[in-house]
Amino acid sequence: MAEAARNTLSKVPEVTLGFWIIKILATTLGETGGDTVSMTLDLGYLIGTAIFLSILLVLVVAQIAAKEFRPFLYWSTIVASTTVGTTLADFADRSLGIGYLGGSSILLIGLMAVLASWYWSQGTVAVETVSTPRVEAFYWTAITVSQTLGTALGDWVADAGLGYEGGALLFGAGLALIAAAYFRTNISRVALFWAAFILTRPLGATVGDFLDKPLDQGGLALSRPIASAVLGALIIALILILPQKAGNHPRTQEAA
Repeated sequence: MAEAARNTLSKVPEVTLGFWIIKILATTLGETGGDTVSMTLDLGYLIGTAIFLSILLVLVVAQIAAKEFRPFLYWSTIVASTTVGTTLADFADRSLGIGYLGGSSILLIGLMAVLASWYWSQGTVAVETVSTPRVEAFYWTAITVSQTLGTALGDWVADAGLGYEGGALLFGAGLALIAAAYFRTNISRVALFWAAFILTRPLGATVGDFLDKPLDQGGLALSRPIASAVLGALIIALILILPQKAGNHPRTQEAA
């Protein structure tokens, strides 16, 4: 028997600079969008979480059912996961009284557990292998937990004294270090991806809070619905402009 290599397209996009730009905008939209529902519309964190979680579940089912990578479906699911992360983290940190440190610690343990289960099941947590329903379930679970963790981290850092601008600079610096490690070291690319994916969320959270929080809280007091609409329009424009194609990974099959 001989092994013949072939490429199997995954259902997530290639990880390029365009991917990270859209991801940061999506996480910022998740913050302003989540705050629009829970604060501006005054529906509260629990109802906001229920609304966005319902939307996320529908989109994840559609994503898993899709036969190929669909840019708008994929990024809509990412945005839904960021809004769930915003309202869920706020509910845990504030309504349940767990606090930013407690919430961040619990979510970090949860994310490590999801990634460990994924690795134990598949032998890898590389996103290029997201091409089966089982792996997609692991992927979207990890994505949602990481988005929630990122929200809690962003709020914790901002509340610790750095403020929204300081928090954004801190997380931006962290992403710069990860980029340097990518180009100058041999650190696992999979580990660097997940580190960057997690850090983009608190970056978006602090930027989103800086845009829409009141002036006396260190924000710009911009309208949350308008900021969300502008961010959504930018994301749509970038999806149309920037190359969007499925990632691929080598797989082998036995041939006689």
